[in-house]
Amino acid sequence: RSRPPAAAPHEAVPSRVRSRRALDDDMLVVTRYRVEAASATSFAAQAHDALRVLAARPGWVSGVVGRNVDDPCLWTITTRWRDVGSYRRALSATDVKMGAVPLLSQALDEPSAYEVVSDPETSPPAG
Repeated sequence: RSRPPAAAPHEAVPSRVRSRRALDDDMLVVTRYRVEAASATSFAAQAHDALRVLAARPGWVSGVVGRNVDDPCLWTITTRWRDVGSYRRALSATDVKMGAVPLLSQALDEPSAYEVVSDPETSPPAG
């Protein structure tokens, strides 16, 4: 018996939950880091500098650095991009290779790119 073709990622989420942005390919990049307490100040400064470099690239929407409230050695850099192409082009820019990629390459080895499927600022209420 043959299986039906797999649904596109945005089709796996009910339309009442999807935002218009998902259809426009808006995406999040969530990278997580293990940072020893002694390195926290240095990491925070490097992360801030990495965001500054990324923010100058076309397609950048926003970004933040965060630290886990229960495990202060777990940090995240979360960025939002207009589309996956903008993010990938940003990573290949020389200034980003010099100012952000060295830090980004220290992230935990796990998937980091996510499509936005719901956003209360742009989605109509479910129902």
